[in-house]
Amino acid sequence: MAEETNARVLASGPTIPENPAFVPGRVGIVGLGLMGGSFARALHQGGREVYAWNRTRQTLELAMIDTVDGELTDEAIPTCELVILCGYPAVSIEWLEKMADLISPGAIVIDTVGVKRVICERCFAIAEGRPWYFVGCHPMAGTQYSGYAHSRANMFHKAPMVMVPPPGLDDLTRLDLLDRVERLLSPVGFGQYTVTTAELHDEVIAFTSQLAHVVSNAYVKSPSAKVHKGFSAGSYRDLTRVARLNAPMWTELFLDDADNLSREIGILIDNLQQYKDAIDARDANALEALLREGDRRKREVEGR
Repeated sequence: MAEETNARVLASGPTIPENPAFVPGRVGIVGLGLMGGSFARALHQGGREVYAWNRTRQTLELAMIDTVDGELTDEAIPTCELVILCGYPAVSIEWLEKMADLISPGAIVIDTVGVKRVICERCFAIAEGRPWYFVGCHPMAGTQYSGYAHSRANMFHKAPMVMVPPPGLDDLTRLDLLDRVERLLSPVGFGQYTVTTAELHDEVIAFTSQLAHVVSNAYVKSPSAKVHKGFSAGSYRDLTRVARLNAPMWTELFLDDADNLSREIGILIDNLQQYKDAIDARDANALEALLREGDRRKREVEGR
């Protein structure tokens, strides 16, 4: 479908020229941290040409030894069919604002940022009136570690990818656009693609990801954590895995989704207070009811 799309004018979007300036399949990656490095490795292994930009020159030079084909310079940007923004929200927006006029007609820009409202609002505005597309994306995979050294080619294998298409497209144009994204990313090995709005994404992600990081990070602040060795097993390991995090990045993500995250924290505090009240009162019936309800809800949401 991608090859057919290149040869026609999409009704509500920019024209994809018959002889595009970009090299079909070539990818530019902005930022070689955990996400960008993993995309670069997967795409390179899958036979894609990968060009990259990174603020730290040493990291770029390391990646160019065996993963990156070249530097994403002003001259290379127009040759990329796909550009992936893998930095923090503000850095990604800043890069796109600066380089917007260098991106080729018909090319696609996506991002990997963990919030969607702030970046989609700004990046859709940057793309408006220009002959290329921006699609908001969030790969649902990662690790507690950060940096290129921890990136790996199978990071996203069978993981979900969430996509937010630009507004104002007719159904055919939107389907063609999302199909091109999937085809360009096929070497990465995502297990499924989910299409949503930026608003719904941020509402759900505040619960499924951000709240988990807050709880884990707060949990290890107990004085008891210092003496856990010899007394802990899977429960402690699972609950504390994401306590280790990139503080500057998560601060930006939390504040960009502050309304949704604050609401989820409030719900959790209310629920925890019920457990504390039952335990303080030594009320076995109330405590058992709370535990049974939690067990029931877990089985319900997992479809068991």
